[in-house]
Amino acid sequence: MNRLSAMNDRVAADLAADDRSRGLVHAPVAMDRPFRYFEELFPLRGAILPRADAVSDAPELSLDGTWEFRLSDTADAAVDFIGDAAPTGESWGSIPVPAHWQLQGHGAPAYTNRRYPFPVDPPYVPHENPTGDYRRTFRVPADWQVERVLLRFDGVDSLAKIWLNGTEVGVISGSRLRSEFDVTDLLRRDAENVLAVRVHQWSSGSYLEDQDMWWLSGIFRSVTLLGRPAAAIHDHFVHADYDTLRGEGVLRVESSTPARVIIPELDVDTASGAEVRIPVQPWSADEPRLYDGELVSDGERVQLRIGFRRVEVVDGVLLANGRPLLFRGTNRHDFDPDTGRTVSMERMRHDVEMMKRHNINAVRTSHYPPQAAFLRLCDELGLWVIDECDFETHGFFPVDWFHKLAGNPAEDVRWRDALVDRMQRLVERDKNHPSVVMWSLGNECGTGENLGAMARWAKERDPSRLLHYERDWSCEHVDVYSRMYTTHRDLELIGQRQEPPFPDADLDARRRAMPFLLCEYVHSMGNGPGGLAEYQEIFERYPRIAGGFTWEWFDHGLRQVTAAGETFFAYGGDFGEDRHDGNFIADGIVFPDGTPSPGLHELKKVFEPVRITVSSGEVVVRNHYDATDLSHLAFRWSVADDGVEVAAGDLPLPHTPAGESARLPLALDVPDHDPATERVLTVRAVLREPTAWARAGHEVAWGQSVVTERAQPVARLISPVPHGEQVTVGSAILDDTDGGLLSLAGIEVDAPRFDTWRAVIDNDRDFSWEPHETRWREIGLDLPRYRAGAIEVGAEAVVVPGRLGFDGSDLAFDTRLTWSADEAAVSLRVQAQPLGDWDVPLPRFGLRMSLPAAFCDVEWYGPGPEESYADSSRAARLGRWCRTVEEMQTPYLMPQENGNRRHARWLRVASPESVLTITGDPHVDFTARRWTTEDLAAATHPNELRASDRVWLNLDAGQTGLGSGSCGPGALPAQRLLPRSFDYTLTFMVE
Repeated sequence: MNRLSAMNDRVAADLAADDRSRGLVHAPVAMDRPFRYFEELFPLRGAILPRADAVSDAPELSLDGTWEFRLSDTADAAVDFIGDAAPTGESWGSIPVPAHWQLQGHGAPAYTNRRYPFPVDPPYVPHENPTGDYRRTFRVPADWQVERVLLRFDGVDSLAKIWLNGTEVGVISGSRLRSEFDVTDLLRRDAENVLAVRVHQWSSGSYLEDQDMWWLSGIFRSVTLLGRPAAAIHDHFVHADYDTLRGEGVLRVESSTPARVIIPELDVDTASGAEVRIPVQPWSADEPRLYDGELVSDGERVQLRIGFRRVEVVDGVLLANGRPLLFRGTNRHDFDPDTGRTVSMERMRHDVEMMKRHNINAVRTSHYPPQAAFLRLCDELGLWVIDECDFETHGFFPVDWFHKLAGNPAEDVRWRDALVDRMQRLVERDKNHPSVVMWSLGNECGTGENLGAMARWAKERDPSRLLHYERDWSCEHVDVYSRMYTTHRDLELIGQRQEPPFPDADLDARRRAMPFLLCEYVHSMGNGPGGLAEYQEIFERYPRIAGGFTWEWFDHGLRQVTAAGETFFAYGGDFGEDRHDGNFIADGIVFPDGTPSPGLHELKKVFEPVRITVSSGEVVVRNHYDATDLSHLAFRWSVADDGVEVAAGDLPLPHTPAGESARLPLALDVPDHDPATERVLTVRAVLREPTAWARAGHEVAWGQSVVTERAQPVARLISPVPHGEQVTVGSAILDDTDGGLLSLAGIEVDAPRFDTWRAVIDNDRDFSWEPHETRWREIGLDLPRYRAGAIEVGAEAVVVPGRLGFDGSDLAFDTRLTWSADEAAVSLRVQAQPLGDWDVPLPRFGLRMSLPAAFCDVEWYGPGPEESYADSSRAARLGRWCRTVEEMQTPYLMPQENGNRRHARWLRVASPESVLTITGDPHVDFTARRWTTEDLAAATHPNELRASDRVWLNLDAGQTGLGSGSCGPGALPAQRLLPRSFDYTLTFMVE
């Protein structure tokens, strides 16, 4: 530790010299009132220097479990609970540790995105400062043969003071950072020990932790007592480089205590500090090769899980082990819908395995370091990690980052020691994880020299890893250029190194020489995101671009139960917050209960590490893995007619290294094609053998092609028959005044009527980057008005001319509905021509009708099985799919348009008595629900939706795309439903 202390002193001296050169001084804090300890700019005290996360044979005692607890409204309750006498009074109860007190019936959660829920008056916090007092007793195991004892806290939000047996131990700050204290001299070895902790909800650290998540407090990560034997290994640093030219690992393990490095598989047994070069297989997310060993001193054996790898920038391209590295990543908060940021090992493993099964190869730990165990899983299962410091000051953004009363901590030198300390604790804890390839200084903190101080410390301590920070676009202190929510067009310019110049020419040149990554993109709020495939195509086109990280992994809904016993997931405002940001907390591709959203299915398809292009004559397979060949995959083909498989087999693939392609001619033995069906060829890549994250047969990628179109039948039309006030067209009965459908083969229907509205998705809403909702409502698209003209009964059809208009607007559509029939079916041709000067895309255009509630089962042939939209349809494959009406709904936390299936060739809606088949020509988009669009739009949570006595069908020419406008660009122009001439036909047949 002398080495680390000396390095810290050296960096501190360099920082001081930098300050003097810039005219900066660490001036004494001048405030109009004295600091309380939880308002000091750097309140951490008593903790030992940070050190590496380690698993060893030294004894440990978990102090997790049930603690005594009381909650006070302010920070100045009597300190009457730290001694031997048990606390009394009705205010005391019990609480589990780890946990957040707001999720244990004490206070309530609150959510804000970028505004502090208290006045911006740093470092002060309000007098109303909920404060939790914790207390528990424990005994040191009698068999412990140790020299020292440490007390570890892995996470306390937001600040804590600790006492042991009535004596103050220290103060913790940095909510999601580890703190350790040497308590050897305070322990009673042969008697009960009393551990007392006071936790404040608000502190000076709250200004550094405005990270777009629930404000939740308490001891939320584990508390552990650590026995440290004589000659224990206090700290160690594994340097495991990979020489790409020689194929050798270069290993050196530093240890605070003389020790042996023993790796049996590599036949290594050497002294700590010595360098060893050995042939190895490198670690990568594709092939997370770990070599197990031990670091052994006279007092302790520390587990080593060594991954050899080199991540570097060469000629402006990000490389891993000498090959270009493309992040197919996501951002992840620690989250559980029942326990908040207290996350079990099972939940973390579920996260990582699910990421792997959906072709994700990287994670950014937004916006703080996760539990150490999460990184062990990333090492084991294979994820590249950008490990982020516990630092975000987004709440300064609404006050323009700087203010006469409030300087942003990134620039205000008085915060420097606290910020450098946060970076030190991040790096020291996580430095031995091969999965961690970048350190991130923080998120959305503006710019400032304190970021430079953090960067300089990290670079000197660990020059092997790259540095990341998005908000400083000068890139003065980092190794990669990073942005968030960049448009597709701007991303193209960056890929070409043609982005707008930075004012400083030297910094501009430095930035242009860097690789680029999109640290946040495709904001996944509600129904979306759209445009994923187009982003990925740009990532893969330009070597400069190192990929991106979707925002984000989880919807952060907290599970709640109504008085009636209905479960729902709560978001901002559901707990009575005075200030909140609503459902902006629900912006993930995984629902709170851990089930995938349609967005995750789309992401899996877009992120496929194998691209399979299928035609009738050949299959082209391209290997997009960063490191591995395709020998772990089996390739299987199948041929289906209208979704019914008629032939299948295996497809042999030659050796195909990473980055290369194979072309395979096809000569398949298949039966003759039925001309009344559509023939589709599908090729799938599946795992040959089980892995730690998926079973054998798990599908990694697929490709598909229509090889033979369906022949269109020619039928003889029959004449309409007028009688009374009705007209019969085949099995359909129409009203002769407006042409409305009254019944179809005896089924009572609500006549198809024009529909131009969808229950707005979050990407349509007023806060989005392209807020279409306001303009849509101004036009009146939510209340379309249809006027039918005089119907025309001809020899082969009934024609209903009309006009579709909107209240208060002269924008409209000239419409024409044509009913005809043959012996088997009834057809409705829908034609519409826009009138007026339209300036926005349409939410949707089509028809809405309803059927009796008994029509509850849906089968369709077309893309599926999940919902799909114009810019989110890569995951939908042609097939025959079956769902109940209930199963076709997607339970977004805030109800909105969902469940659309694009380009169905036909669909069947069945009741116990009959089946209605609807065929689209060319194809039709459809939804099926037990509630109307208006009901969907009025609900604030899915449990509020009530099934009606009808099944509502939308049969559409299309909808506008999804985009990610809630925080990012909207749908691309080609994926917007622009007002145009619409012409499609629906054919109805009842069996």
